[in-house]
Amino acid sequence: MRVALLTEGVRPRSPRGAGGWCDRLVDGLREHDFAWYVLAGTAGAAGTAATAGTGGTPRTDAGAEAEDATRPAVRELALWGRRPAGRAPGALRGRQYAAAYDRLVRALLRPGERSEFGPGLYRLAELARADGALPAFLVSDRARRVLERVWRSPGADTSAGQPLVCDVLVAADLLEQCLRPLSAPWYGTAPGGLGAADLCHVVGGGPAALPALVAKQLHGVPFVVTEHGLHLREQYLGYREAPYRWPVRALLLAFFRALTEETYRQAAILTPGSAHDQQWQRRCGADPARTRVVYEGTPAVERPAAGPEPDAPTLVWAGALEPGRDPELALHAFARVRAELPAARLVLHGEEAVAGYRAHCAAVAERLGVADAVEFAGRPRSAADAWADGTVVVFSALSQRRPRLLADAMLSGRAVVSTDVGVAREVVGPTGLLVPPRDPQALAGACLALLRDGERRARLGLAGRLRAQERFAVEPVTGAFREIYLELVSQWPAFPAAAPDAGAGPRPRPFARPAEYWITDRRHTEPPEAAAAPVPGAPVPGDPVPGDPVAADGTGSTGTGSTDDDGGTADRADGAGALVALSRGRLPAAGEAPDRAGSFAEAV
Repeated sequence: MRVALLTEGVRPRSPRGAGGWCDRLVDGLREHDFAWYVLAGTAGAAGTAATAGTGGTPRTDAGAEAEDATRPAVRELALWGRRPAGRAPGALRGRQYAAAYDRLVRALLRPGERSEFGPGLYRLAELARADGALPAFLVSDRARRVLERVWRSPGADTSAGQPLVCDVLVAADLLEQCLRPLSAPWYGTAPGGLGAADLCHVVGGGPAALPALVAKQLHGVPFVVTEHGLHLREQYLGYREAPYRWPVRALLLAFFRALTEETYRQAAILTPGSAHDQQWQRRCGADPARTRVVYEGTPAVERPAAGPEPDAPTLVWAGALEPGRDPELALHAFARVRAELPAARLVLHGEEAVAGYRAHCAAVAERLGVADAVEFAGRPRSAADAWADGTVVVFSALSQRRPRLLADAMLSGRAVVSTDVGVAREVVGPTGLLVPPRDPQALAGACLALLRDGERRARLGLAGRLRAQERFAVEPVTGAFREIYLELVSQWPAFPAAAPDAGAGPRPRPFARPAEYWITDRRHTEPPEAAAAPVPGAPVPGDPVPGDPVAADGTGSTGTGSTDDDGGTADRADGAGALVALSRGRLPAAGEAPDRAGSFAEAV
């Protein structure tokens, strides 16, 4: 089937063998045809960008495709930076744009009208598809006047402060950038359009879900949403330090909150990366019946376990040096550990994420009297090297939003001690020790218990490695999405937007390749078009075969012939052989017996 991958950020295109999650999904599901639709950061920011300096008009990178024709086509749209070019709407159409934009803004600023977000969004997309004037309208004075009027009207939510003129200008620009996917040239049933896809797969959520919402509204295409770290949660965390005044931050967060709720409501299936994220999605209105946890697979499961433990008892800590990771808790716990084990050491791997925080941690170690046993090792060459430096791995964060780092530490075979926050209990389970956050005495006690018991360390390390290999292997991820894709297309009509009696042109095929393609060896030697094309002069399955007697009522003799020695019917066997031969591109010659054994072996 044809699958459209919708992502936001840098271009998800990398050399084979060093790809990310999308690359692994495409490589694991080679029976499907994938195409990438990327909301790039800025025009040309994705390396060999597919935006040819025309204000974000996407094109396929022919040079990159020539290097590896097996990779999916990539179409990009610049989400930030220079505004797309376009003509302004006329007077009548301008009023229609203003009414739809007013509806959208009211949903963001008036708590009682939040249900109008979806209708306003789809109306803007419909108008943009008709004349392509949405980008010019969103940057016009008329759009700014609509925003200012609604924002300052009675009943608007101004708990974050009254908006100033500068707030209106900044917020209008940010909303224009967020709404750019509505005017992307991706909608339609022509090749390359989202309407020609069997389903859309949104990776990451946020603005990347806008094209999927529009494709479902216009063409009835279902979509799946995969989030490894919730987009709305990251927006709430990121806007705390955004360079905007609080009224602007509140308006943009209202937009992302409404977009997330509409996405969860319209998605056919949600696949969060952990049960912890699943609970967040339910709080945002996700239907539990349409939510399935699919862990983020990692190729690190094939990595061998770490080598022998270091000679001195060593605690290893890894992460960004910032208050949220709470390396101070590890320092205070280590001071208690060293009081019991004077030979103990602490190695902290990670780069400084907050200016001056490394010096602050060094001062804390100096004040605790353990500076000579603490090493700030910086960024390691690889995660495997970091875990190999320690006897016990320590996580002291105040929150664990993603399981990837914990799982990587468990794959090393080292015993893990972690604060009981976020996904830690779900990932570590009974294979490690969990302690309350901000409790140095509990953390020190857990570390001492493992440092003094080598047999327990080995047992927990092996159990943790096996648990991580079982949950975070790549094959279960691709298998889960193979089942999800097939389930969706079995429940949704193929091409609901296509007219049933369209007289012009061939009827669209519901799948990229026919079923016969997968039971022959033609897929290794011929392109899908050659495998799917009918043989000139060959009969179409279901039509009478020349020379086959046909009854007067229109029924053929196939299926009603004499019974053979095996209890079947000879005519049915001949028909099965003809179908297999037809899939190979030929019919059996006169008197030729169909090769049933060989056909079954091929099918297996």
